[in-house]
Parts: sequence; C-alpha cells; structure tokens
Amino acid sequence: MVSFTKLIAAGLVASTAVAAPHAHQHSHVHVTKRSSNKRGAAYNDVSTVHSLSSSGAISWAYDWNMVSSGTLPSNVEFVPMLWGSKMFGEWFTTIQTLLGSGCNYIMGFNEPDQSSQAAMTPSEAAQSYAKYITPYSGKAKLVTPAVTNGGGNDVGLGWMRQFLDACSDCGMSVLAVHWYGASADEFKTFVQEAQELASQYNLQETWVTEFALSSAMTAGSGTQESTDFLNEVIPWLDSQSGIGRYAYYMCADGFLLEGSDLSASGKAYTYQS
Repeated sequence: MVSFTKLIAAGLVASTAVAAPHAHQHSHVHVTKRSSNKRGAAYNDVSTVHSLSSSGAISWAYDWNMVSSGTLPSNVEFVPMLWGSKMFGEWFTTIQTLLGSGCNYIMGFNEPDQSSQAAMTPSEAAQSYAKYITPYSGKAKLVTPAVTNGGGNDVGLGWMRQFLDACSDCGMSVLAVHWYGASADEFKTFVQEAQELASQYNLQETWVTEFALSSAMTAGSGTQESTDFLNEVIPWLDSQSGIGRYAYYMCADGFLLEGSDLSASGKAYTYQS
C-alpha cells in the first residue's frame, strides 16, 4: 500500500529534481468517452474501482499488493505487485495461485530508490528480482521495479539504469516509473526519457504506474489544475506507442472520484466531457 510519507517524499524529490517548467498555456479539451487498454486504476479500496470502471475506460488495476483484496469488475484485469521484502514470505504460494487464475503480468518492487518505500540498492533489487520474480518469466510478462522521477545516479532513472545492468538476464519486458511534479511539460519530458531508457535495454514498453501533479497529492486538492493536466497528458499518453499502460494517482474519493461519482479530474481521466 502506498503511504502518505511516500507521497511527501516523492513530491519533494520531484520538485527539486526536475527542470524548471516551461511556460505553457493549457487548453480546455472537450472530448467524448474513449476506452483505452492502457488506462488503469491505482486503488486501496477495491469498491472504488467499480465507480471508475463504470465509464468503460479502465482495463486494469493494481493496489500495491499481491492480491486484489476484493472482487474487481469482470472487465478489469488485476496486476499483482511484489511490493518489497515485507511480502517475500508469502510470495511463492500467492503467485502460483494468481498464475493459475490467468495472471498476465507481474509488477516489481515499489520505489526501491526511496528509503520510505521498498528501499533497495540496485544490486539488492537485482538479486531479489532474480530470486522471486524471474522464475515466472514465460508464464507472465515481467515488469521492472517502479522508480520515482528523482534526479541522480542512485534514484529515479539513474537507479533504474544500474538495476538493468545488474539484472540483464532477469527476463523483464516492461519498464515502470512514477512521476510527481509541476507541469505537463515536465511529465512528458520524463516519460520520454523513460521510454528512451527502455529502448536502450530492449524492453518492449514503459508503464507509468503512479503520476500526478505535486499540488494534487492530497484529497480534494488541485481539482481544476489536475483536470487541465489530465486533459493534456492522457491523449498524449494514448498516442505514445511506447507506453503500454498508465495509472493516475489515484482511484479514491477526493481524487478521481467525488463520493461514488467521477470527479472533474475523473471525467478528464476517462475522456468524458
């Protein structure tokens, strides 16, 4: 499960690590609902996914956990995550059950480049990934650990590069990243850098499994700003051939939902005018 401490840390990292935003004029885009097999739900409460998926725009979901913790809508695929070392003890039994029920992907560790999250060096992560996840290569598509957009050799894409060098035989096909920052331009720049790194290491696609403006990381904050942001970046993500999936932070009341209904940002996320 994601933590508030993690969000603050991610926001601080993002705000200090990325370049100053370019001046940008947000346009208000009015479009009709459009489904996307890329668009997902990042959730803590499985019941919220039913509200988001009722639009028909969500194809997959995850909850920072090995299990879905309830029943997802029939048209929404659950993707398990091996969050970190705290889940190792139950992993082998749980993943066998999931694979038996048709699991298609396995997500790696949650922000191992952050001390408040999975907290692993690239070398430690590579050893653990090879032990716990690589054995299932060929039974499911394997997703790298998800890193932040922090700058430096030992965080963000710098951490990822070291991990990919150390885990060159780990059977991965998807690179995963998170982003928190100040503008759509910053977001696009980072995602393009992630796609370039994936291409360098012959990974088939990139997933953005958490993202939001730093100003919208608490419930009810940044509603109009988030709506404008999503109106710009969601069509862009859908147009990027190298982006396999994405999930906005997050599927919950005060974020993509307002009670059991879509919020303004929820409507933008699911392409509803």
